[in-house]
Amino acid sequence: MYGHLRKSITILAFVAGSLAAAGVAAQAPKTSDAFKPDAPDRYVVVPGDTLWGIAQRFTNSPWRWPELWSLNKDQIKNPHRIYPGNVIVLDRLRGRLTISGTEALHPRVRVLGSTDAPIPSIPPSIIEPFLSQPLVIEPGGLDNAPTIVATQQDRVILEAGNAAYVRGIGGSKEQTWSVYRPGGALVDPETNRTLGYEAIFLGTAKVTRPGEPTTVRLANVKQEVGVGDKLIAAGPPQTVNYAPHSPGVFIKGRVMSIYGGVQRVGETGTGSIITLNRGKSDGIDVGTVLAVYTHGQTVTDTSQPKDSPESVIRLPDEPNGHVFVFRVFDRVSYALVMRIVRPVQVLDVVQTP
Repeated sequence: MYGHLRKSITILAFVAGSLAAAGVAAQAPKTSDAFKPDAPDRYVVVPGDTLWGIAQRFTNSPWRWPELWSLNKDQIKNPHRIYPGNVIVLDRLRGRLTISGTEALHPRVRVLGSTDAPIPSIPPSIIEPFLSQPLVIEPGGLDNAPTIVATQQDRVILEAGNAAYVRGIGGSKEQTWSVYRPGGALVDPETNRTLGYEAIFLGTAKVTRPGEPTTVRLANVKQEVGVGDKLIAAGPPQTVNYAPHSPGVFIKGRVMSIYGGVQRVGETGTGSIITLNRGKSDGIDVGTVLAVYTHGQTVTDTSQPKDSPESVIRLPDEPNGHVFVFRVFDRVSYALVMRIVRPVQVLDVVQTP
């Protein structure tokens, strides 16, 4: 469905010892707090593992796996990787995860088989479709974008393989285009201020005949496409380097929406995408991990007089789990729900762990 995405994401996994090689000191968590009581002394990596999953299984701080592996996010330009078959040692004395027999890793040639791929920090298949969508735009941001003005054989709804005629592409050399439709406003629940508008990703199209109008053919379709929908150049493949980390400043915000309009209880579990009312200008970057809290409701204390101020009580926010920010705009960001106790809802609180 996402043909225009070309496995562009670079998921970076790291092993212990690389900080020492870089001459940077790391602070490991306290030994008593690092590992779960029933964690084994050794673990063999298997296909399908992720660093987040390994850390979650054996430690009490899955989002802090870079610390457990003696790493920091600044090392992503020269990473070491671990692979299926590697033996992970749970070093309880120093509170670290290490590779068996490799206190210091050295460059080496490794021949990779079809199933011998490095393990990522989180499941890449969940993140990849969202690297080019959803898209946050300013008011009127799509007004001047190329527009579908007619469809093949006057079709009302276009499907994959159908042709469409687009006005506004002109002499652009871009061959692949993403199709969008203006979506709803992203309103900050704290200030009631509109932070932007979400553009709904509909699919991708490829130019088959240049000119004015330009003929395009839909390569894949996620939602119905028709006259009036907008096109944005897909551009080159995106490369995203990240490692989960706590934000450098204290952040507290809210969940503005659940991507796709899912609001029903039970459908916002692990792997869901949520929109936050905090972004780059607030100190969030790709890889930021935030704790999510269920927003405390306001209830009435029936033991107090009905008109008494003491009769209204706001319950405390309850810790629920963690979310991982993977796409950041100036005042808005998108996060992947990594681990929660109960479904995430709009207005829930997110903050520095």
